[in-house]
Amino acid sequence: MLPPELTEAAARLFGDRLDLAAAYAELLVTDGVVRGLIGPREAPRIWDRHLLNCAVVGELIPTDATVIDVGSGAGLPGLVLAIARPDLQVTLLEPLARRTAFLAEAVETLGLHDSVQVLRGRAEEVAAGPDPVRGDVVTARAVAPLDRLAAWCLPLAVLGGRLVALKGASAAEEVVEHASAVHRLGGAEPVLRRCGEGIVDPPTVVVEIVRDRMVGPTPRASAKKTRASRSRHRR
Repeated sequence: MLPPELTEAAARLFGDRLDLAAAYAELLVTDGVVRGLIGPREAPRIWDRHLLNCAVVGELIPTDATVIDVGSGAGLPGLVLAIARPDLQVTLLEPLARRTAFLAEAVETLGLHDSVQVLRGRAEEVAAGPDPVRGDVVTARAVAPLDRLAAWCLPLAVLGGRLVALKGASAAEEVVEHASAVHRLGGAEPVLRRCGEGIVDPPTVVVEIVRDRMVGPTPRASAKKTRASRSRHRR
């Protein structure tokens, strides 16, 4: 149930799709807990720690963008963004079968199949495959340190696209430690963002990296190709 003190923030972020967000929250605290995707201790904090924390990242994503959510897990932040931003086309990329099964069921239950696809695979394999998927924005939450994350995620972004990584208290240290590795991988200087100022407390800490160069053998691709490949990868 949505805590009363969070109602205003939730309504601001989800608008007329707040009921859909509530239905997703219910899936997370029931089936998501039973299937081990969400810890039982997280259930009382599902709105502030997970849904609102993810939804505010939408302020960094342009209108009508294609989004690839790497290591999507229970759909955080990918499914949250798809609910809050119906203009987006979202691919939930997840290597584990039990998680992709949950995601596919959630997409069907929530009626999001027109804007969301579930794709089972690892980021590095999808990026290097014969029919690679690309997005305007690549998101990741609590997946890996910034250097490994950039290696996996930047090749999934179109040239000029961005990696948007949700991070915690160590974000500033990671930026300093891994900036040179990010540069070698084709990324511009990592930028620390704080999303949801005045909406959530504390704001969500994000590291944003623009893919500004091609490195290695990865072919140039466009967001248009991402949309065209959706039907071939839809599950």
